[in-house]
Amino acid sequence: MKINSSRLQSYFEAMSKIGKIGETGTCRPAHTALEKQGFEIASAWMEEAGMSTRIDNFGNLIGRLEGKNPNLPILMMGSHLDSQPYGGRFDGVAGVLCAIEVVRTLNENGIIPERPIEVISFADEEGWRFNKGLFGSRGILGKLEDGELQRKDQDGITREQALKDFGCDITKFKESEYKPGSIFCFLELHIEQGPILDVAQRPIGVVSGISGPLWWTVNLKGMAGHAGSVPMSMRRDAMMGAAEIIIALNEIATQVPGNPTVGTVGTLNVFPASRNIIAEEVTMTVDLRDIDLDRRNRYEQQLRDKIESITKKHNLTYSISEDTKSDPRYCADWIKEIIHSECEKLKLEAPELMSGPFHDALILSYVCDYGMIFIRSKDGISHNPLEYSSYEDLALGANVLLGTVMQVLKK
Repeated sequence: MKINSSRLQSYFEAMSKIGKIGETGTCRPAHTALEKQGFEIASAWMEEAGMSTRIDNFGNLIGRLEGKNPNLPILMMGSHLDSQPYGGRFDGVAGVLCAIEVVRTLNENGIIPERPIEVISFADEEGWRFNKGLFGSRGILGKLEDGELQRKDQDGITREQALKDFGCDITKFKESEYKPGSIFCFLELHIEQGPILDVAQRPIGVVSGISGPLWWTVNLKGMAGHAGSVPMSMRRDAMMGAAEIIIALNEIATQVPGNPTVGTVGTLNVFPASRNIIAEEVTMTVDLRDIDLDRRNRYEQQLRDKIESITKKHNLTYSISEDTKSDPRYCADWIKEIIHSECEKLKLEAPELMSGPFHDALILSYVCDYGMIFIRSKDGISHNPLEYSSYEDLALGANVLLGTVMQVLKK
């Protein structure tokens, strides 16, 4: 039994047209009309696969294939259909579309699972629109934080308003939460988004675990002044502080060559942003990740110490807002063994590797066992229109997922 590779390819080609930018890019923001369009065609494919569909109050699209025993905890699969603002065609999309194809293959072969299967496209995994990701997966587990609905996007639209516009009822979040013990396990297929499989010339990888992300928003305040008349020794230049913090983060993350630690400053907002005014205020994002929690905690403290000393040096004040902080989470050994076994059946040599990017599986890992399958990314490129995984590799991954689901259903 195998998936229909040409049908799977048609899914990708159709989805790539929604929010298309340039020749191969995608911009499909969370909780928008474009994401709703994506949900509409994905929902149609889910229904063709024998699933009932719904959009819950967090903005998740959910397809359900009923099992012989509907009271058993569900086998959940999925990923997300929202994209980065300058994204590619495969990030998140692969996990949703391959899961739909797996369920359709089961249904076409007359297989009625013992337990229900649900395929989910989680809302706002990416997190760029409201600077807080994994919204839908955290929502169904009751893990949202105070103030999240008041977060605004760059156009001043709050998450609350975006959800209402999407058709969600924020007063009924509890109705969309999953009860403890109701999820048996979670499987997520995803493109690697890195170069390891491509360099090794291996189409499929088995994920060992997900690095724990730490996201901050750092605000620095100094004093604006004329760029031509304030002596260098008298300046309170917030941009100088930001520059030194960026360098410090890079030095901290690379202090032990070969470690998988990564540190990134991805955005800088400068006020008043004039070429001949000394920057009075800089707001910047910090992203620090590691698979080793003790090491990440040490590096976090090192960065805090550097920010303290740098701001004192430039006579700045600062604040640090912690947007996300998750521990590294490891995949279940029994699921990894099944995935390895299914790869062997297909004569695939699948290396084991960690995930630097976070995924919805990170959140699900707190309530159930999880496993992940990685698909080779050409040149390791992601979050970029050049992101590419071949349809042949995606079909292989979908077949590995199909075999994995068959084995998990026996548990």
